[in-house]
Formats: sequence, structure tokens, C-alpha cells
Amino acid sequence: MTTSVAGGRSRQKERTREAILDATRGLVEGGGEVTWPLVAAAARVSEATAYRYFPDLVTLLREAVDADWAAPDEVMRPLAGVEDPVRRVGHAAEFLLRGVLARQRAVRVILAAAITRPEAGAKRPGLRFGLIDAALDPVAGAWAASDPAAYGQLKRGLAVVVSAEALFVLTDLVGLGPEEAVASGVATARTLTAAALGLPG
Repeated sequence: MTTSVAGGRSRQKERTREAILDATRGLVEGGGEVTWPLVAAAARVSEATAYRYFPDLVTLLREAVDADWAAPDEVMRPLAGVEDPVRRVGHAAEFLLRGVLARQRAVRVILAAAITRPEAGAKRPGLRFGLIDAALDPVAGAWAASDPAAYGQLKRGLAVVVSAEALFVLTDLVGLGPEEAVASGVATARTLTAAALGLPG
């Protein structure tokens, strides 16, 4: 009986944890503000209970948002038969930038935490790097072997462009609208890739 009770408590804890994560995802997808009181109310738990499962809002947002993204291989599946790296990079860039727009309130909180708490930056999801690797996969082997410096420089350049930071520069500082910002980011990623390979953009 003791084992049964312990198992029941364990399942209840898991359900509570998932309820908190689901509530957070719902708030993020709704595009509104995400705060502890709102998360707790949506999950139908107390704020104290939510704190027992996640030490801070950034940790909660990071886990909720990270699990919500498709894997890089899945993102690139529509271009499975396409070897053109320029087109593939453009596809990857558009996916990430549109995804950031859809989750921008949460992403901004996570970015702010990475700036004020540098130790947390290393824990940020590495989706952009996985997307870049998947997009460049058709040319990666031969190119990385023949000119590793150029290949590495392109990957670093794309990491700057295919990012939430770049998107927010375009919207917040340059003043572009969401669609213009995405189009600009995609165009820059394509141009970088084409220039590195000596291809038309």
C-alpha cells in the first residue's frame, strides 16, 4: 500500500508539473504577459506550488518554450530533396524568426536573463545551431574538410543573423514591422551563405 500511495503522489506531482508547463505555453501562445500569478491561475495552483516545481520564471519559460519547438531535422524535412544551401538556410532562418515572433514575450524574458545572468546564457536552447547545421548539411562534409576556416566563419555569421537578437534589432531599433523584419533576416542569411559559396543569392 505504501508503494501505491508513493506512486500516486509521484503521478500527481507529474500532473501538476505538466499543468504548470501547459498553462505557461498557453500564455506564451496567446501573446500576452507571462507572470507567476497568471501562470498559477491558469494552472489552478498557488504561486507557492508553482515555485516548488520551477525556481524562477526564466527556468519555467525556457523549459516551456524549448519543448514547443520542432527538431531541426523535422524543420528541414520539406526540403529533404533540396541540396541548395542558400534555399535551405533561408527556410531555416524563416522558421526560427517566425517562431521567435510567435513567442516573443517569453523569448525577451529569456534573453534579458541571459544578459543579466550570464551563467544562464549557456543553458539557452541551441536550436539556431542545430538549424544551421541541418541547413548546411548537404555541403558540410566536403566544405568543412577543404576550408574549415571559411565554413566556420559562415556558421558564426549565420548564428548572429538567424537569431532572436537580430530580429529584435530589426523591429526595436531599425523600426521594421514583423513581416519586414523576417524578410530582412532571411535575405541576410541567404546573402551570407551565397557569398561564402560564391553563389547567386
